Amino acid sequence: MNNFLVLRLLDRLEGGFRRIGVDYRVMRSILQMKLTMDGRRTPTVLSGSQRKDEKKEGSPFRVQWMYVLMGVLMIMFILPQDHFMLQMSLIFSITMFMITTTLISDFSSVMLDLRDKNILFSKPVNRITLNMAKSIHILVYLLTLTLSLTGPTLIVSLFRHGILFFLLYAGEIILMDCFILVITALLYLLIMKFFDGEKLKDIINYVQILLTIGITVGYQLVSRLFNLVELSGAFKPAWWQYFISPVWFAAPFEMLFAGGSGQSYVLLTVLALLVPLLLIAAYVKLMPLFEQSVLKLAEQGTGGKENGRLADFLSRRICRSREEGMFFRFSWSMMKKERDFKLKVYPSLGFSIVFPFIFILNPVFTGNAAMLKDSRGYLFIYFSAMMLQTILLMLRYSASYKGAWIYRVIPLPGTGPIYRGMLKAALFRLLLPLFLVEAVLFIWLFGIHIIPQLAAALLSLLIYAVLCFRILPRALPFSEKFEAVKQKDFTASSFILLFILAGLAGVHYIFTLFPAGVYVYLLILVLANALMWKRTFV
Repeated sequence: MNNFLVLRLLDRLEGGFRRIGVDYRVMRSILQMKLTMDGRRTPTVLSGSQRKDEKKEGSPFRVQWMYVLMGVLMIMFILPQDHFMLQMSLIFSITMFMITTTLISDFSSVMLDLRDKNILFSKPVNRITLNMAKSIHILVYLLTLTLSLTGPTLIVSLFRHGILFFLLYAGEIILMDCFILVITALLYLLIMKFFDGEKLKDIINYVQILLTIGITVGYQLVSRLFNLVELSGAFKPAWWQYFISPVWFAAPFEMLFAGGSGQSYVLLTVLALLVPLLLIAAYVKLMPLFEQSVLKLAEQGTGGKENGRLADFLSRRICRSREEGMFFRFSWSMMKKERDFKLKVYPSLGFSIVFPFIFILNPVFTGNAAMLKDSRGYLFIYFSAMMLQTILLMLRYSASYKGAWIYRVIPLPGTGPIYRGMLKAALFRLLLPLFLVEAVLFIWLFGIHIIPQLAAALLSLLIYAVLCFRILPRALPFSEKFEAVKQKDFTASSFILLFILAGLAGVHYIFTLFPAGVYVYLLILVLANALMWKRTFV
């Protein structure tokens, strides 16, 4: 097996690992095996454009062009030589937003992985060693991902601001990744302390949504720490700013390179160094408890049987045939039970919940909330459908994919009922409840007069769902293994679909310019839906 660079770097820290109770030789062997196996598969998150029929080895460290592109765009924040508090707060907020959401959506299954226990728990491997190997494994992924995102700004900072700035920036990136990893792990530990079995797995999925919402909203708050209206970049200390971590990491740059002084900068700098180190120490101490709690995920739970009456009721009302109703109920049940599906999809629900409101935050923050009632900001509800791409892409994958042979033996005239039932189940289980919740909030913000506009938006999103189905790669529901997920299937189509979604909102906007235009648009949408659903699922 390869003697990876990561392992050679860890060899220099062998003494430190031994002092905290880690069997370093065993941990190194586990890590070497994990990294070797990673090189023989194409991982879900960091996969490239490899096709199924290609025999090339996948690499988890393949640079992602999207992250590199984001890093190139962030160069504009690193170039100025003043207002370091503003510049570095924005850089760290964007980086933490991207890295944390990636960790939540794609590495949670690794953090909560139970496959090691069947092999390693029967061997003389202590729990702290196994947990440390797992944590370093995830940290290696995060650092690789972070370097793809921050690499361009790191290189520019070396030539623009000097070696000291570069070393401080690189050190804080490592602290930031440790902070993100430990906070996520400790939060999962807190949840696992009070729940077990299947209930615990559901709670973790819901926490992923809340984390995504919190991170997204927090990211929006960072820019409001400064007086951007006057372009002064003036930092105004306030008690609540001490709870926003990107500001911690920005404070040392302001002190060392912009002459910032005062108690606020000192305290924020201390937090940037002390909090990650204390969290790491706490995590090391709690590793045995974390491993013991993770074992609860293997429990089946004592909850009652699944209540399928809602699915039965809906299938009788909205499905055109018995076959379609059968696949509606099947898809509904699989979306509830499939753990990997929820791990991949639920974080995107968080984005869809919060994104429509992000665009209307400015009037609320500036005290001009009354302006909302006379605006067309309700059209931002279209962004609640951003999750549809992820949902429809992931509906083809399942841990029980080998059962897909059933599609071959069922006497069906075609695949139309299968796809129609699948799509209706996804819309009624995931999109419609989310849309209704946001519609209530939008009515509260904009007034009751927008109800026809929201009805038009919902009909437009039904058309958008069909367009997503037609553009994204098509496969029978839950018929492929999750390891076959190809990142290119999403990235290549996502931009097209985002433009289509924005286009639908634009068409809606045009109809709002005419008296009673929304009612004409409603009639057009009803006819268009009937035609598209009939032509698509033949």
